[in-house]
Amino acid sequence: MPTENRLGSSSGNRASMKPPIWLWILLGVLVGGLAGFGGFTFQYARGSSYLSDNPAACVNCHVMRDVYDAWNHGSHKAVATCNDCHTPEGFLGHWKAKGINGFKHSSAFTLGGFHEPIRIAESDRDIARDNCLRCHGDLTAWMDCRNGPEPTDCLHCHSGVGHDE
Repeated sequence: MPTENRLGSSSGNRASMKPPIWLWILLGVLVGGLAGFGGFTFQYARGSSYLSDNPAACVNCHVMRDVYDAWNHGSHKAVATCNDCHTPEGFLGHWKAKGINGFKHSSAFTLGGFHEPIRIAESDRDIARDNCLRCHGDLTAWMDCRNGPEPTDCLHCHSGVGHDE
């Protein structure tokens, strides 16, 4: 048998513990608004293009135009896309790098926190260097690039490669 509490309602009555309807409506409006705003932003920024390997996706942002144009006229156009150099080999590494960079780029471009001309982050530079060594292993094997305290930084001497100007 349910007991009465101080306010006179039965402790077995769970209906009194439900949130009011206005709270559900507010939650629905907030979730719907965020989903709508996020969907609109994703569509407006051509977000699905970043899921491809198409280098044209990189020029969705104006700061990448010079980099894209340089690649388009450079020595690597015939053999490598942006993802070949700028994402790690392997499924998980590839999508992790794309996700992290996508978040960093979209927040920087939305909030205006980017350097112009664009600069490569140290972690992304390491990925590019590792891809240089992977693709050009036959040419670099004699240099023993991966051994020693610091791997050889290909981009120290070859900073324009891939984006020849």
